Amino acid sequence: MTATEVSRPAPSRLRLPSAAWCGVLALLAALAAGHLVASFVSINASPYLAVGNGAIDLTPVRLKDFAVRTFGTYDKLVLLSGMAAVMAVASAAAGMLSARSPRPGVAIIALFGVVGGIAVYARPDLSAVALLAPLASLVVGVAAFVLLHRLAPRKQDASKHASAGSSRRSFLLGGAGIVVGAGALGGAGQLISGTRDATASRAAVGKLMPATAAPAIPADADFAKLGTPSFLTPNPNFYRVDTALSVPQVRTEDWSLRIHGMVGKERTYTYADIRNRPLVERTITMTCVSNEVGGDYVSTSDFIGVDLADLLAEAGVRPGAQQLFCTSVDGWTSGTPVAAALDRGRGAMLAIGMNREPLPLEHGFPARLVTPGLYGYVSATKWVVDIEVTTWKARQAYWLKRGWGEQAPIKTESRIDTPKGFATVPAGAVRLAGIAWAQHNGIEKVEVRVDSGTWQPVTLSAEVNLNTWRMWWTQIAVKPGTHQVFVRATDKTGHTQTDQRAGTVPDGATGWHSTTFIAA
Repeated sequence: MTATEVSRPAPSRLRLPSAAWCGVLALLAALAAGHLVASFVSINASPYLAVGNGAIDLTPVRLKDFAVRTFGTYDKLVLLSGMAAVMAVASAAAGMLSARSPRPGVAIIALFGVVGGIAVYARPDLSAVALLAPLASLVVGVAAFVLLHRLAPRKQDASKHASAGSSRRSFLLGGAGIVVGAGALGGAGQLISGTRDATASRAAVGKLMPATAAPAIPADADFAKLGTPSFLTPNPNFYRVDTALSVPQVRTEDWSLRIHGMVGKERTYTYADIRNRPLVERTITMTCVSNEVGGDYVSTSDFIGVDLADLLAEAGVRPGAQQLFCTSVDGWTSGTPVAAALDRGRGAMLAIGMNREPLPLEHGFPARLVTPGLYGYVSATKWVVDIEVTTWKARQAYWLKRGWGEQAPIKTESRIDTPKGFATVPAGAVRLAGIAWAQHNGIEKVEVRVDSGTWQPVTLSAEVNLNTWRMWWTQIAVKPGTHQVFVRATDKTGHTQTDQRAGTVPDGATGWHSTTFIAA
């Protein structure tokens, strides 16, 4: 060993807590920078959201269905929170691996930027300029990490109290600067993206009054006082299931719908074109294919819009066409059977309103499709901007690629709403109430069975139309103890829902809903 080798100082090493904070703060700066740049392009260009959207697309169907079933409308929040936790842990680990040299951390932070770039590039609704957002994340993240690594206190500083204190102060000031800067960048991005919010555009539409109003809802269309939902679902309570991590912000002045493909003449409609046509109002119950037996993903609204069949007739659908390949502004796609769209008795719509208001942003403003009798994943594209008339072989939509059914007719189902599961009720006369649906066939009867007894008919509410749910109620006599009650519905084709349990994949759940209660 030479004298030079003996005198060479040992490589400095960061304290592990400081090294971990280097990674976490660099990640924070990277995400904030990407969010700011994305606000000028498209919020979906934010690397964090792009990776989240990519994760949704790559998630196996059954896992995705589990998330919807378990977390409901909070499934996206759970995903984003989980991503944040994983990224924070990975960044902290990257920092600790860089205790001696910044290279491992730089490589991992840069890898985050590359993954974000791949996710942005894969988005069908983003152009090449959107790659500036993940590029900004990569550059800022690496720069922040290198800076913090230089400022972080080293272990050998412990023997040099003055320099150690100076190093800690520099690191704390640098870290605080990163936090403040990231907050400013992220806040600015949120503020700028907020200027593109469609809320003002929606407010400017005003109240929608149809030229052809839906028939008035009879007073006995629900039994809300007896424990059923109200017949019309208030807009804030209407179920929402989609793949959008951020609600698309589309202003009416920017929106248009293109109809092309197997048509005689390609057509493009602006919002004003649709708004100025005679509007029709229809009362329709929608159901999500992710709805488990007894689930809540079923709602009813007065939808306002125009007949989809009229728009297709103006374009001229050619013989041999099988599906409407519909695309949302965020790139999501669905395949609607042409036969269902052209069936005027069914009443498929391009809807621009719900319950006399413009569509809520989260429900597809400015325009969406509504096709009665089919599960939403094939019939109800929100934020729709493109309809290609084509065949099933030529194009495969988002869920069809993932193994879900092609035609997706809504199955005859029923639900018990009262009493709730494991509720304690007085023995004797017990009230049961719930709902049943069988769009586009209509509900003929509903029956209940207590324990292993015989099926008993119930009282049905007034029927509004074949495309809406019906409420039911009855009263039964029970002795004290624990009881289980079952419900089943029969539609107007004579089909009684099966007791065979099946999951939601590939075309909707089946089985009798039941609830257990205690009579005391």
